Amino acid sequence: MSHALIVDDDTDSAQMMAALIAAEHFTVATAHNLRDARRQMALQQPDLVLLDLQLPDGSGMDLFDDPTLVAHSEVVLITGHASLETSVQALRLGAADYLTKPVNMKQLRGILSRVMRPSVLKDELASLNAEWQKTGHFGHLWGRSAPMQRIYEQIARVAGTAVSVFITGESGTGKEVVAQTVHDLSRRRKQPFLAVNCGAISPNLIESEIFGHEKGSFTGADRMHQGFFERAHGGTLFLDEITEMPLELQVKLLRVLETGTFMRVGSTTPIETDVRVIAATNRTPEAAVASGKLREDLYYRLNVFPIGLPPLRERSSDVPLLAEHFLAAVCERENVRKRFTPAALDKLAAYRWPGNVRELRNVVQRAFVMAEGEQITDEWLPSDPIPADGAAPAGAATAAASREGLITIRLGTSMAEAERQLILATLRHYNQHKERTAAVLGVSLKTLYNRLKEYAADDKVEGGDDGETGAAS
Repeated sequence: MSHALIVDDDTDSAQMMAALIAAEHFTVATAHNLRDARRQMALQQPDLVLLDLQLPDGSGMDLFDDPTLVAHSEVVLITGHASLETSVQALRLGAADYLTKPVNMKQLRGILSRVMRPSVLKDELASLNAEWQKTGHFGHLWGRSAPMQRIYEQIARVAGTAVSVFITGESGTGKEVVAQTVHDLSRRRKQPFLAVNCGAISPNLIESEIFGHEKGSFTGADRMHQGFFERAHGGTLFLDEITEMPLELQVKLLRVLETGTFMRVGSTTPIETDVRVIAATNRTPEAAVASGKLREDLYYRLNVFPIGLPPLRERSSDVPLLAEHFLAAVCERENVRKRFTPAALDKLAAYRWPGNVRELRNVVQRAFVMAEGEQITDEWLPSDPIPADGAAPAGAATAAASREGLITIRLGTSMAEAERQLILATLRHYNQHKERTAAVLGVSLKTLYNRLKEYAADDKVEGGDDGETGAAS
């Protein structure tokens, strides 16, 4: 039977939590100051410590000086209010989660349901590190390059906590795979992991999809619908392309993060939720804030632990490993054995991969289909090798992307305007071919269409048309 220690100088609050925890089949001890807490820990090492930071004889943080606490006990902070500072503090101290007073019983039950000793998580990470060094495989991720090693270190650091994670990177770099790996290494692993692409849902439906709706709340709502927050209760909700979420919905998302409650569309009854949010974007977040696509307060609330994914061109040494992994998966599915020739692997490593890992996977699948025998040669592989001097090839997503070869951006130009000029110039360079433009820029086709739609709307509001947006539609 697991043992819990409640360290709280509020006697009534401690007794209430002790009764609930005992009902969940834990043994429970209470302490009202640091001295009593240390004595209780010496008598029996707890699996879970609920720790109030404000105690009569000092700060609860002083208990973290005891190495046995961090190594053998899951620590949950008790604080008077939830804030960005609380999240950062919990992460820095090594706490798994935090509760706000008055304690939400539903959240407390959720914490009790996923108690796991830090030593267990540490052993799992040690096993993963050994596997990575042997095969290049870490969770759902593949790669041995230095940039990926840093990603693995970040995932290992944050997975066991409850803080929000904000993943950035070009389209196709594997942001959802990182989010899934974080979830699978967390204490929430037995609960749902749900992914939502905010740019792929109609603005008229996204609120209903995320928060749910009541029967009769709008035309066509013939029954009650549970949204993603309800269905992900106890688990992880991955919000991809968060900058495509309407601003009015961003306000409601911020409220959920701060209060742990939401309401279905058409309802006035708050619903409690216990969900870890991981967000992602292929935009530069600061530019999205500056252009009004992302609320600044929401950005800071989500960006507690940022993870920036490198594009595939910056870890080209991982390309053969990824290609072999994707090929093995196709061969297993089709029950056919094929392999790359050395020349094919060299050609794959030389390509710049504007569509990143997603493009590589698609190329491998196409090459598998086109190869007639067991060997996959370089015949059906893309040809855009990196020059010997390391310069970007023609057509790369750089400033030299217009038909004339160059665009000029004045100093002081906003990030949003610079992005606009680059997108439109690249589209002209590729003769309005949107799929190729999106691949070169490293964004999804949906994102490109959204940007072009925004530019067309802006031009209409301004009452002018410079010809660029009209030609791009």
